[in-house]
Amino acid sequence: LGRMHRHQLHRIRTRLGMVFQDFNLFDHLNALDNITIALRKVKGIGKIEAAERARLELEQVGLGDKADLYPAQLSGGQKQRLAIARALVKKPPIYIFDDCLSALDFKTDLALRKALKKETGESTMIIVTQRVATIKNAEQIIVLNNGEIVGTGTHPELMKTCETYREIAL
Repeated sequence: LGRMHRHQLHRIRTRLGMVFQDFNLFDHLNALDNITIALRKVKGIGKIEAAERARLELEQVGLGDKADLYPAQLSGGQKQRLAIARALVKKPPIYIFDDCLSALDFKTDLALRKALKKETGESTMIIVTQRVATIKNAEQIIVLNNGEIVGTGTHPELMKTCETYREIAL
């Protein structure tokens, strides 16, 4: 790829919402500021509007009462939801979720997936997960085994055609 110019990297960042398993939160910022920074620095949105949008997103992921808490004061699942809220608030056309639901219990996972479906609209979502329930309704699933693609399709298709997927699902 070579070196990217600063404006090229900025343009890519505005089009992506990324959430990783290790959260990538700013420890010195409270939950609200962890979200507003995405809007202010990447999207150029003013302080008041950014705070309003951030509060709405915290409510959406079930952290409305945690706005003033710092990452060290949050559980693993709460940190993951905060990182997800930070990605969602940007409303990008592409989301990348890399095993970011792993610290959630199944009830919270289900509720958050429903909210994600509503929030992401027509955006493209790339989800890396080991939980079949997380991607069961995906339009396209790619199954990897030892770094190789061993199956592609929908959940029903893969249950019929891909032994690796079927083993994981069962």
